[in-house]
Amino acid sequence: MDLQIREYHEADDLYFRARASDLRDMRDRVLRKLGGADAIAIAPGSIVVAADLPPSRFLEIAWDGGGVALTHGSPNSHVAMLARARGVPMLIGIEQADLRGHTEALIDTDNAMLVVSPDSRLAVDFASRQQRAGIARAEAERYVNAPAIAASGERVQLLINVADGSELERLDPACCDGIGLVRTELILRNAADLADEEKQYLAYCCILRWAAGRPVTIRTLDAGGDKPITGYTIEREPNPFLGMRGLRLSLLHPGVLTTQLRALARAAARGPLKVMVPMVTSPRELDRARALLDSAVRGLRKEGVEHAVPELGMMVEVPAAALAIDLFDADFLSIGANDLIAYLTASSRDSSRLAPLHDPLQPAVLRLIHDVVEHASAHRIPVSLCGDMASDERCVPALLDVGLRSISVAPVSVARVKSAIARHRVATPKGAPFA
Repeated sequence: MDLQIREYHEADDLYFRARASDLRDMRDRVLRKLGGADAIAIAPGSIVVAADLPPSRFLEIAWDGGGVALTHGSPNSHVAMLARARGVPMLIGIEQADLRGHTEALIDTDNAMLVVSPDSRLAVDFASRQQRAGIARAEAERYVNAPAIAASGERVQLLINVADGSELERLDPACCDGIGLVRTELILRNAADLADEEKQYLAYCCILRWAAGRPVTIRTLDAGGDKPITGYTIEREPNPFLGMRGLRLSLLHPGVLTTQLRALARAAARGPLKVMVPMVTSPRELDRARALLDSAVRGLRKEGVEHAVPELGMMVEVPAAALAIDLFDADFLSIGANDLIAYLTASSRDSSRLAPLHDPLQPAVLRLIHDVVEHASAHRIPVSLCGDMASDERCVPALLDVGLRSISVAPVSVARVKSAIARHRVATPKGAPFA
């Protein structure tokens, strides 16, 4: 395994280098099982220092204080997205150092530093900054359960993004207008899960119960790229981020997609559930997904299984789809800002060196979002935006000004984003027919 891990780690391709952490994770899990040991427990308040951290391991840890400091990785990786969504402080690309003998550290995300064995002066300064940040959070918290209303009076629908559903246990449903994105690839982690309709159905019902009548948008399996599933995703693709992923991959496995669509249609009988498909490039792909949904519904009806017919929408994250959005027969749209920016700028999300190119406020990004929103508004198609851009306070004014009135954010960002909305007076672009 060490030889295999080294070969992956030294590969030229970014995707294969990223898979080295998955192999290390696999090795360690197997060794723990063979030795009868459980995963190493992380004490509350600890700072985890590692080369990288796979999403599966991140989700196993009950984060309560502390943080993560990685020598490798990217701010646009999925584990970084999970950390932001849960409010876990994370540093990426720190220098390797000998930490033996050090028992205390400060994770200073303001200055991108991990300070080991801090002296009293640094500790006092850090505590002072934490106190000021706490005051700012407390100020924002007064908005957490209030409606999201801009200073100019516009009502904004504020939804939340959900990983595997476990984060909902700590949230009050009153903080949001519903769930704008459920990432089912973080629920369905292996081939057995993909074939288990009942398990999927129960997981979706659990999320609907928490939402208590608020709308829930569940994305079909978005595997591939840096989210592999053994036996499902294609191994050793030359360029996996531009390869078989999302809906493209699901259409290669119609049986797996049908199982998920059946579970979703059954759950739709329990609450206002909408189905969203990822990585749509051509209208033909969306038409095939709709045909599979119709077939799944017919099968449930024939079997006498309780169900409802959910709306079918699409992620707008491929520039080809955004530029020809008028050709798609979607019940609703959700702009996937993370991948849209990556494809629009032709830069990898997992490259720390290219991170500056991922500025969401650059004109090309805002123009494309504006065009999609303008089309949706003119044709009365519900449109939202999810991804890190929606959770970024500095992006909120720009998103409102291009006409968006629905955004889906990380749960930890709800109060701050509502506060940013309340401070902004919307400037509607001339000639844009936004509601």
